[in-house]
Amino acid sequence: MSDAGEQFGFHTEVTVRWSDMDVFQHINHARMVTLLEEARIPWLFADGRPTQSLREGAVIADLHVRYRGQLRHDDGPLDVMMWTEKVRAVDFTIGYEVRPGGAPADAVPSIIASTQIAAFDIDTQRLRRLSDEERGYLLRWKRD
Repeated sequence: MSDAGEQFGFHTEVTVRWSDMDVFQHINHARMVTLLEEARIPWLFADGRPTQSLREGAVIADLHVRYRGQLRHDDGPLDVMMWTEKVRAVDFTIGYEVRPGGAPADAVPSIIASTQIAAFDIDTQRLRRLSDEERGYLLRWKRD
């Protein structure tokens, strides 16, 4: 994992499980969405991150996954690069590029995805504004 937010984005690896495969022997769509979730945990929800408070309440508002190539079990661990595309008052959008493990950073990604995540107050059951600390951290990872 790297914290090179100023350069390219947050980089991590995600392990592919045999159960992530479908009958066609590539990663199932629903499992890919789960792998994207697993990739963002060390970036956004880890202890010590300014965004760790989102563990207490955040909802997925939108999700897009575009497949440009197949990924199989043997391609793991997957190489995932993430950054913020937008940061607004109550939500932010994450961009993803997913490549087979060991692929060069400039290789065409097999998956291009985005998720819009909104901060949510569980007690009031309403969206909440991102704190200055959360916004600052997310803006650090913004690609222009």
